[in-house]
This record gives sequence, structure tokens and C-alpha cells, in this order.
Amino acid sequence: MLEFLHFLIILIALFFFEIIYFKIADHYNIIDKPNARSSHSTITLRGGGIIFVIAGLIFYLFAGFQYSFFIIGLFAIGTISFLDDILTLNNKIRLGVHLLAVLLLFYQWQLFVLPWYVLIIAAIFVIGTINAYNFMDGINGITGGYSLITIASLYYINTEVVVFTSNDLLIIVGLSLLVFNFFNFRKKAKCFAGDVGSVSIAFIITFLVGQLILKSESSTYILLLLFYGLDTATTVFFRKIRKENIFKAHRSHFYQYLANQLKWNHLIVSGLYVVVQLLINCTIVLVIKDSMVFALIFITVFTTSFFIMRFLVEGKTHLLKSH
Repeated sequence: MLEFLHFLIILIALFFFEIIYFKIADHYNIIDKPNARSSHSTITLRGGGIIFVIAGLIFYLFAGFQYSFFIIGLFAIGTISFLDDILTLNNKIRLGVHLLAVLLLFYQWQLFVLPWYVLIIAAIFVIGTINAYNFMDGINGITGGYSLITIASLYYINTEVVVFTSNDLLIIVGLSLLVFNFFNFRKKAKCFAGDVGSVSIAFIITFLVGQLILKSESSTYILLLLFYGLDTATTVFFRKIRKENIFKAHRSHFYQYLANQLKWNHLIVSGLYVVVQLLINCTIVLVIKDSMVFALIFITVFTTSFFIMRFLVEGKTHLLKSH
């Protein structure tokens, strides 16, 4: 494992790389302009989340070239997402690279011993998870804060419950999230993650949660992504009821309603998501553990409560009738 001095040097280097990227983005006009789906109103630098890909490469160099197929997949999905940020690529090209990255992930997980139909289902689920994570990146601090608490929880599990991955990877990714949050978790963000950031950190976290599930042989750890997943799933559900095109840009997530319709401070909304997921993670580690029965009970209670919350806050008309 790397020493404290190594991590300090890496933290300084990540700050340096992020600032250099800001200069490049400013020079080449890599910006995020507000649109109908946006929850912000000012032009902001886009792509600050490139730091997550850089963190993966730094880990690869410092930690003896571990997890080569995962790192190649991360670089591929990060690159195509960055190009999509600045060029807006054809969806077929983007999804094709996503599929390639996921297949590399599966090879790293040694899943190709499974039947082909299981791999197809798994690929759809993983690609769906990555894109759902991307859709949730809409206000200052939400992806950075949510991802940091997830990485911190994974670090605790790796050190106190079951060793499933490299602590160096968890710490370096955590440091990159600290750097990103320094510039993003504020009222007037210096930068947004961009697709390169939200997709890359989703890929990293999916890899880590997958490692944990495979090592522990407990699927209950998928709940580490419960709040993001439930917001996405219920939003798709309500949009289908309203007969909307679920692939069209929108502002129908619960966090978007809080930020846009109710005008809650973005950092309060982001903090709410962080705290709720932290409480979920504590419940996983301290209560649910590897009990599928407890997990199912918890999912049922939490999902029901979230549905009730959305109806109470947003109202029946808003959720069920076309806007």
C-alpha cells in the first residue's frame, strides 16, 4: 500500500491537473450553456470530472499496473464521454464504446464463464446503471458528494468487513472526488463534471461495487446505489405513465423538482441525497449485512416511503398527468 506522502503528492498533482484542465477548457470554450433541462442559469466550464479518469491512470502507474482491463475500459469510456461533451457524438458510437468498456469490465471480473444470456442481462444492467448515474448529475455537488460518500463507505467495508479491492484505488479516487468537490460543491461552481465525469465515476463505482458483490457473494451491496437508483427508476415509471419519451431530456427527477420547482438551495438538495445514502449505507453494514430477507424488507419499506414522499411533495397531478 502507498504511504501518506505518496497520497499527499497525488492530491497536489490532482489539484494541478484540474487547474490545468480549467485553462484548457477556458481556452477552447469547453463550457456548459443552460438549456431546458438545466438546473443552473450561468455558463460554466464543463468536463471537470476528467480528473476521475486521471485518478484511475495515476493509480495504475503507482500501484503496479493492477486491474488493466478495468483501466482500459475506464480510459475508453472516459475518452468517448469527453468527446461527446465537446462534439455531441452519434448515440450508436457512444453506446458501442460503452458496451466495449463493460465487456472489459466483465473480463476483469472473470464473468465470461457465465452463460451468454446472463452476460447480456448483466451488460444491460451495468450500462443502465452508468447512464442513470449520468442522468442524476444535474445540480452542484450531487454527483461529487454522493460518489464521495459511496467511496468512503466502500473503503470502510474494504478495511473492516471484507477485503475486495485495493485500498490505494479507493483512496486515490476519493482524493480526486475531494478535488472535484472543492470546485463543484459550492453555490457558484467553478466547473461541472460533464459526461466524462459522471460516466467515468459511475464506471469506477460500478466496478468497485461489482468486485464487492463477487467477493462477498452478497448482492445486498447493490443497495449502496439505492437512492440514485430509486430516483431514476421512479422517474422513468412516472414518465411512462405520462406517456413521455423517456429518452428525451427532462427535469422530472425528484432532486430537480426540489431544486427547480421548490427553489431549494442546490447544496441542500445535494446534501440531502448524501445524508440519506449515508444512512442507507450504515443500515447495510450494521443491520442488513448479507441477509437477503432484511434487504428485501428494507427495499420495500424505503421504496414505499419514497413513493409516498414524491406524491406528498410533488402532488398527484404533477406526477401522473402530462405537463
